[in-house]
Amino acid sequence: MEFTDEQRMLRETIRQLAEKEVAPLAYEIDRDERFPVESFNKLRDMGLLGITVPADYGGAGAGYTEMCIVTEELSAVCLSTAAAWGTHACLCIDNIRRNGNEAQLAKYLPPLCRGEWIGGLAMTEPSAGSDVMSMRLRAERRGDAYVLNGTKIFISNGPVGDVFVVYAKTAPERGAHGVTAFIVENAFPGFQRGKKFEKMGWRGSPTGELIFEDCVVPAENVLGGENRGALVLMSGLNTERVCLGAMSLGLARGAYECALKYAKERVQFGKPIASFQLIQAKLAEMAMLIELSRLITYKGAKMADMGLHREMNLTASYAKLFTARAAMKITTEAVQVLGGYGYMKEFPVERMMRDAKLQQIGGGTDEVQIMIIAREILALKDQV
Repeated sequence: MEFTDEQRMLRETIRQLAEKEVAPLAYEIDRDERFPVESFNKLRDMGLLGITVPADYGGAGAGYTEMCIVTEELSAVCLSTAAAWGTHACLCIDNIRRNGNEAQLAKYLPPLCRGEWIGGLAMTEPSAGSDVMSMRLRAERRGDAYVLNGTKIFISNGPVGDVFVVYAKTAPERGAHGVTAFIVENAFPGFQRGKKFEKMGWRGSPTGELIFEDCVVPAENVLGGENRGALVLMSGLNTERVCLGAMSLGLARGAYECALKYAKERVQFGKPIASFQLIQAKLAEMAMLIELSRLITYKGAKMADMGLHREMNLTASYAKLFTARAAMKITTEAVQVLGGYGYMKEFPVERMMRDAKLQQIGGGTDEVQIMIIAREILALKDQV
């Protein structure tokens, strides 16, 4: 998988930032469960908060390959930082960029790209997870505004966000065809933050509950058209899953590099443990899984950059499922290679193992990806 000179330069720049600025904070933000504001501001200063946004609106004007490069490098040292940035840059900003009208782009993209606002996306509800279209948040049209009532949970950047893309039912009797997406500011009347959740992993990416009690949202903040929320949602699922693949890839690579370094340095029975065949087998499988994860992830990113969004359904689910499983296995094996030290917070692999589990849950569970893959391959077979 070849990168352009500009992409290679971006990768080296972000890798240096990750090693020098992001990695030293990873333990602290995990321990304290706090938003990585220092790293977020560094990315802002580099013009990367709106990485896919055209320069006219304050963005970097780059593509999904570049988004995945940044995601991978951040994830290799701190998945929480990658998640906080990705929620802002991908789930919020890129959704608005793809689906917003000119007035919405002009109002929201520049301050989001400047980091004046932190973005998020609100989709999951207490009774609507994988079955997202069963959501109960209601939006009722009243004059020149909509009034929202209901609750969203497990919202990344929820406790700190300023602007959210929110999905609600505007025509419940129409099922998936009665969902509308809104751009909601935390200053709108009736918007409240609820519980902040304590998590096993992703602890530096704050997750919370959003409560809407007669929340008044101007009609001009409908994103993509009334009752067209399913189209807004589907327009970004594949690219979001590919970016989640880049997160898993980076996480797996970071754990592997830690285990490889340790295995070369750790001496037992008079020689480095890397000389033992059982350790070699673990390292070899880690390296193989990372290489395969890289190929499928960047294939998906390239397809997205080519505009092949419908054609990449299968690739996106392959990437999401395979890389998440690889990250879980590699981080677990990294802890095993480090032995007792791997279980201690002195080394990052215990945090990486905790972080890895959510990769198999968020953004579409492993089971959902398997359902999508089965649906796609059966449909293809039926056409033959």
